[in-house]
Amino acid sequence: QVQLVESGGGLVQAGGSLRLSCAASGRTAAMGWFRQAPGQEREFVAAITWSGGSTYYADSVKGRFTISRDNAKKTVYLQMNSLKPEDTAVYFCAADPRSRQYSNKFEYLSWGQGTQVTVSS
Repeated sequence: QVQLVESGGGLVQAGGSLRLSCAASGRTAAMGWFRQAPGQEREFVAAITWSGGSTYYADSVKGRFTISRDNAKKTVYLQMNSLKPEDTAVYFCAADPRSRQYSNKFEYLSWGQGTQVTVSS
């Protein structure tokens, strides 16, 4: 399993933007972003294949968030625009799903520690 370290979280006003980064200690296959609000289940946000050729998004973030990766830097990014208060959560990156069920959190082998994103109204 690889080690994953997220960064880039913070406090932003509604309508603002943030870019999250997730640095991996080694090579990874597909990677994903999930988020968890207080008292809620961890939910899928976005995923990207190793090549970056395919990306997947939750309906709630389509058109606002963009996932990308730089394999040379072993880093995946989540650009978040037009943020809403309901986007407030701890954001986790995950790597190496055991199947192509990229939205299924139980498929991922490695997880980061999370970074807090807070969107004020």
